[in-house]
This record gives sequence, C-alpha cells and structure tokens, in this order.
Amino acid sequence: MIKSVLLWENQRRYIREAIDAGELKGAIVPTGSTEQHNEHLAMIHDTASASHVSELAAEKLRPQVIVTTPLAIGVSEHWMDHKGTLTLRPEVFGEVLYDVCDSLRRHGIENVLIINGHAGNAGPIQQRLEDFRQRLGINLAFHSYWEAYTSELVEKQMESGNCPGHASEFETAFALAAFPNNVDWENVDYDNAKLTISNPDRAENDRAYHHEAKLATAEKGQVMIDVAVDWVSEKMQNMIQ
Repeated sequence: MIKSVLLWENQRRYIREAIDAGELKGAIVPTGSTEQHNEHLAMIHDTASASHVSELAAEKLRPQVIVTTPLAIGVSEHWMDHKGTLTLRPEVFGEVLYDVCDSLRRHGIENVLIINGHAGNAGPIQQRLEDFRQRLGINLAFHSYWEAYTSELVEKQMESGNCPGHASEFETAFALAAFPNNVDWENVDYDNAKLTISNPDRAENDRAYHHEAKLATAEKGQVMIDVAVDWVSEKMQNMIQ
C-alpha cells in the first residue's frame, strides 16, 4: 500500500508494490503556475491550489490514486508585465505534461486526470488533449478545478460574483482557508505601487480584483474547496471504474 498519496513522499517500493498488486489504479497531475497574484497573494497560488484539491481528492480514494509532482510553471506570457512571473512556451509546457503522463503509462497507470489551477494552461492543453490520448493510449482527462462550481454556488458564496477572478475574492478566500501564510496584506499600498501593466483592460481588472480580494474569508474558501474536492474525487472515481 502507498505510504502517502503524494508520489514524491514515497520510497520506490511503495509505488512498485501498489502498482504490482493492482491497488494503485490512477494518478492526478496538478498543473499551475509561478506568476503574479496581485499585491497580496503568493506567486505559487495556482500550483498550490491545484495541488491542495488534488491531494484531498486522492485521500478520499486512497490507496487507489496517487498525486504526481505538480507542474509549477505554466503558460503565463500574459503576466510578464509583472516582475517575478515565470512562463513556458505553450508547446514546451505541453511536451513536459505529455512526458509526465507517458511516465505514468510506462509504469502501468492507465487512468490519468490532469487538475489545473491556472487559466492560461487550459487552452494550450485542450488543443492537444485528443492528440495526447491517441499517442498515449490511456484514459486521460483534463479539468480546471473551478469547473466544479455552479453559477448558483458562486452567487451564494462570492459577494463579488467573480470566480476564479485572478487573485480576487475567490482565490484569496481559497488561500485563507488552505494556506493562510500565502496571504500577505502587510504594507500593501496599491495606489503607490510601481505597476507597469501595458494592457488597459488588465490594469483596470487588476485594481478591481485588488479591492474585491478584501471580501474574502476563510469560511468562504473552505466551502469552495470542499465542493472542488468532492467533484475531482468523483471524476477520478469514474475514470478508475
């Protein structure tokens, strides 16, 4: 039996024996980014949120599912106005993701669910997903975890009505519930920050999201996390059945 649902926390014997015994039937691959998240959220948020949902979903299905090392740099060219953002070319990101899935296939795991936490990754992967399926020959699916949310849930839980909304109320609430140390309002002075946002629409949204983020609470975030975890675990359960 696996020692942990997180692949990297296991010694090789745990993974080998779980696969050979037929216990380990599926894997979740979290994808995210390392990019700006306004003045108050840590740059790892997208990766951390996708990983958090993936881990809790895998725990619900233990010992049948493992969570791989997350892809922590994504397609973030649109945020390169902000210093510190890291980005990959879409084709490079796609090839790295393919190789991760292929590694799992080569070890005998034929049900792979990619759980995404960064909107910029979605288009490039959806465009290649069918090609990946044909080349890999496995049961492969891709979803951003916020697909779990109905408009009714967002309306009820998010005063701003924005979800996901970059570093706005939703993502800030998620962080407050899951990893509050990633939220840092100390010395934030948005009006005097030296921002260089070249796109006027993004500049306007950035300011709006900054203010909306102050509506976030850990309680709101926990509700949204619980819904996403149940939704992802159900997706994975259906795949391994």
